[in-house]
Amino acid sequence: MNEPKKPLLALTLEELTQVAQNLGLPRFVGKQLADWIYRRKVAAIDEMTNISKAARERLKAGYTIGASAPVEAMRSIDGTIKYLFRTADEHFIETVYIPDFGNGGNADAPRRATLCVSSQVGCKMGCAFCMTGRQGFAAQLTPADILNQIWSVPERDFLTNIVFMGQGEPFDNLDAVLRATEILTAPYAYAWSPKRITVSSVGLAKGLLRFLDESRCNLAVSLHHPIPAGRAGMMPAERAFGIQEVVNVLKQYDFCRRTTDDYEEGTKQRRLTFEYILFGGLNDGREHADALLRLLSPLDCRVNLIRFHTIPDTPYHATDEAALQWFCDYLNDHGLTTTIRASRGQDIYAACGLLSTKKQEESRK
Repeated sequence: MNEPKKPLLALTLEELTQVAQNLGLPRFVGKQLADWIYRRKVAAIDEMTNISKAARERLKAGYTIGASAPVEAMRSIDGTIKYLFRTADEHFIETVYIPDFGNGGNADAPRRATLCVSSQVGCKMGCAFCMTGRQGFAAQLTPADILNQIWSVPERDFLTNIVFMGQGEPFDNLDAVLRATEILTAPYAYAWSPKRITVSSVGLAKGLLRFLDESRCNLAVSLHHPIPAGRAGMMPAERAFGIQEVVNVLKQYDFCRRTTDDYEEGTKQRRLTFEYILFGGLNDGREHADALLRLLSPLDCRVNLIRFHTIPDTPYHATDEAALQWFCDYLNDHGLTTTIRASRGQDIYAACGLLSTKKQEESRK
């Protein structure tokens, strides 16, 4: 039985050079491979026309690009597109393209275009309000699985930002996430600024420290309740490494720490954000706003308030718009920069995990 071919996607320049040398090809072929894969985005090895035919045949014997198109797409009336990808292991994951057409942008060239990517099939964190958490954990995505979401969306050339806010806990698959962000920011590959990439996490201890030390990308912490007992009831990860401990770690880092020193807006190389879904009667009262102000007072950060996208059979419901606006204004009035995230894709299985759950269930029939 023949061994499956190995993907070239997600290999570093050094690794591509080693592939070339292992096949008896010159070192410079590694640079050619990187250029074809990451900059020219060829779909097949045979399209690498400055590499000899004999060399291409050797490559094809053991390798493939490793990219695969989405198997399904759902388009919202607001321009958001949810893509469904099938992994090499026959799992399904979701990726969401979110264009912003404001200030002169148009359908052919949006002003800003964000891609929300997944890092795992399912999730171990078990957050009570999350559809992906209900799936349980099925598999880790490989670096190639992660990069394929970016490489294979039709809108890839419009992308301005990548957020690791799809299915899975990025810090629970940190090796693959760091490899993907390395490729995204490498000068021989995508050459993106780390400031264009945000990784979201509930705040796993070991992963948090590694990410802060090894990455320059932005960090978003999934908070959702400022009081430990309330957060533990919604997010089991609170019991292992609490939000106060997360804050204590973050305030040791310069980019997270509130300071009285003057600095120009935008000069910090990384941004720290806390994500906060508002649930009616659960975390949207004044006591919660005051607790949030106390918790985050040592940090130079912002809060992103999120409307709850309902999922089947849940006891939670979204807070009303008046309470949402009050909460936002209260935090801003007390010195904590707060914004409300615009809801997108409400008409296309908006909550993360709904589409892939549906597809997984269909595949088992």
